[in-house]
Amino acid sequence: MKKSKVALLLALMFTLLLVACGGQANTTDTANNNDGGANTTENNEESGDKPTITLIQNTWPASELNVNVAKIILEQELGYTVELVTLDEGVQWTTLASGDADASLEIWPSGHGANIAQYITDQKVVEDGGALGPVGEIGWFIPTYLLEAHPELATWEGFQSPEIGTLFATAETGELGTFLAGSPGWTQYDEQIIANLGLPFQVITTGSEEALLAAVAAAYERQDPVLFYFYSPHAVFSKFDLTQVELPAYSDDCYAQIEAGGVDCAYPDDVLMKIFSTDLQEKSPEVHTFLQNFNYTNADQIEMLGMVEGGSTIAEAAQAWVDAHGDVWANWLP
Repeated sequence: MKKSKVALLLALMFTLLLVACGGQANTTDTANNNDGGANTTENNEESGDKPTITLIQNTWPASELNVNVAKIILEQELGYTVELVTLDEGVQWTTLASGDADASLEIWPSGHGANIAQYITDQKVVEDGGALGPVGEIGWFIPTYLLEAHPELATWEGFQSPEIGTLFATAETGELGTFLAGSPGWTQYDEQIIANLGLPFQVITTGSEEALLAAVAAAYERQDPVLFYFYSPHAVFSKFDLTQVELPAYSDDCYAQIEAGGVDCAYPDDVLMKIFSTDLQEKSPEVHTFLQNFNYTNADQIEMLGMVEGGSTIAEAAQAWVDAHGDVWANWLP
């Protein structure tokens, strides 16, 4: 009987020992499984990290508005961080080709024929991102009030005489008339046009769009003569009554003379385009798709430009447009 009790006691102790070991093993397995689950979550978060997108803005308000609209939607709807960098329109090509930025959203093709051929067609290091939507127009402009006394100024022939040159002269240009240009970073052929048409004018670069518009506003207020380069769409045309000077008609043959300095015709109408780094498709397919789909109208740009003219910041105008036009940009989302 005593031996039976001892045997029973040993059997019970052995059973308890097995249960304890089994529980510890299960606990260890559970801990290991929990660790594995935590690692899987961390790995998923890492693989779900979205790259920072860098967009280029050029030195005019419409370009700044485009990228701010894109930035707002990419950040608020798709969860990306977006950085904006300001570059001259010529410099942006090498920046995109090197992959140091992802996209620029407003290219005026007439001023970039050589860049398009080099970077997109030949080297294939920049991608054509498709049309932005607005059609741009560059030209020479005067206040309409000048036509009352000088109706001949409606066309370039009216600027040929030395007397008209003197009418537009300033201390900086002497007997020559002053032709006001904008930012040095803009693509402009006005020196070629003036020289090749034999006009008694000198190009004066104001340094920025703001400085150019300030000079125009000052002349307009005094009702003085002023001849200047500008472009549309832009809110300035709702502020001042301006007339575009008729230049010789654009032709492909005329613009084939750019490198030789032989441009003597009007700027062409430009179907504005977007350009991307060729790395963008791999970096973020959904951003690539979104920016390809990014497309609106002259009226959309003019609406935002009017807000800026009325005192809104670029970012405020872009946000207001996004808030009001979800039916437009919803179609851009991938």
